[in-house]
Amino acid sequence: MSRYILSLCVALVSLSVTGSAAAFCGFYVAKADTKLFNKASQVALVRHDNKTVMTMANDYQGDPKEFAVVIPVPTFIEREQINVGDKKVLDHLDAYSAPRLVEYFDRNPCERLMYKMDRAMEAAQRPAPTAMGSAARAKTLGVKIEAKYSVGEYDILILSAKQSGGLETWLKESGYRIPAGASKVLGSYIKQNMKFFVAKVNLKKQSKLGFSYLRPLQVAYESPKFMLPIRLGTVNADGPQELFIYTLTKKGRVETTNYRTVKLPTGMDIPVHIKKDFGDFYKDMFSEQVKKENMKTVFLEYAWDMNWCDPCAADPLSDKELRQLGVFWLQNRPQPRQMSTGVPRRIIPPQAKQVYITRMHVRYDAKTFPEDLHFQETSDRKNFQGRYVLRHAWDGSDQCEEAESYRRRLKDRHEKEAQTLAALTGWDVNEIRKKMEISKPIPGKKKKWYQDLWPQEGKGGS
Repeated sequence: MSRYILSLCVALVSLSVTGSAAAFCGFYVAKADTKLFNKASQVALVRHDNKTVMTMANDYQGDPKEFAVVIPVPTFIEREQINVGDKKVLDHLDAYSAPRLVEYFDRNPCERLMYKMDRAMEAAQRPAPTAMGSAARAKTLGVKIEAKYSVGEYDILILSAKQSGGLETWLKESGYRIPAGASKVLGSYIKQNMKFFVAKVNLKKQSKLGFSYLRPLQVAYESPKFMLPIRLGTVNADGPQELFIYTLTKKGRVETTNYRTVKLPTGMDIPVHIKKDFGDFYKDMFSEQVKKENMKTVFLEYAWDMNWCDPCAADPLSDKELRQLGVFWLQNRPQPRQMSTGVPRRIIPPQAKQVYITRMHVRYDAKTFPEDLHFQETSDRKNFQGRYVLRHAWDGSDQCEEAESYRRRLKDRHEKEAQTLAALTGWDVNEIRKKMEISKPIPGKKKKWYQDLWPQEGKGGS
């Protein structure tokens, strides 16, 4: 039996084809990018003056001949409005905006020393359908093929329909396996007078172009609707979906208007052993926050002016890369220069770039997110990032009053880090303490044999 794979294309839908301002500083050491998550789709939305450029990256892992995507769009799409993008640019955007791990090193309390710096930077072969459906048959079903395009390795149709039953029938006859329940969702888009962007892979062209993966699709359109249709992709999904949304705007941060947008917990000190387990930490931390919010919120992971970053999980995108994503208001200008710190940290721009990035992360299903995502751009330009801090303890043996005080406080600090980690992730705090070796003696001055014989003044003595 053939296996049909539903792969959420940018949280829109992928249907199987039958047949075959305050500086944070610190030193960056790790990032939590989209590769940590399964079923993770990405979409970049460039938005200004009702103009939108949407870049969609799909995590489809099956046979390319079985891939197709159906995306509701608010207006008719010309050939010139469609492009095949560069996955590397989207990967760069992901890396730049990803939640990050930073570390500090405690200084010797007995001396005035510079902080140290860690520079570690870290299915069976079957014939494909012969056609996507004739125009004559489409007309009898109330479906109109508005346009046909060939863009890169994709064959693309722009459809309109009078009723969902006809559209569903046409898609099935044309080789698409439509999930049960799709008709109702399709009907809601038809009532909104939306068109349907339908794409599938042209295997001959893909082979000729030499690509072994599916490149992102890009669509530029003009509409007062600032939204992302996600419902069609949940119809027969086999569990919650993971969606990363990057918006690039001129004015400020973007938020959802029909769901709560919540900032991810950030700025916490966590145990240093998480340095080697940051991926597991971040996935479990995000899952815990989703659970606390009953999987009904959109999480803000990053909001920043594209001019700079601190600390940088990756350099800001160049003007060329931003134009590739569709940032149409940029003018040609000199590129930013990087400070010579030895590690990527902060980019100093020659002038305002006028590009503000908002990164949102949502885990959802049809029950918890019954509506499409609707957005608005705000004037808020405050910097925000998902950022987690490792503070390495000073382990020297120097003796002074400040060092003794430091050692006494260190045990409490480690306990607080353990409690914080447990609260963020839901992990067992006792297991965390074991990994941290909290009971391990703190280096310092060795006690005399008689010091614990009798209570000392101020410590319980009379």
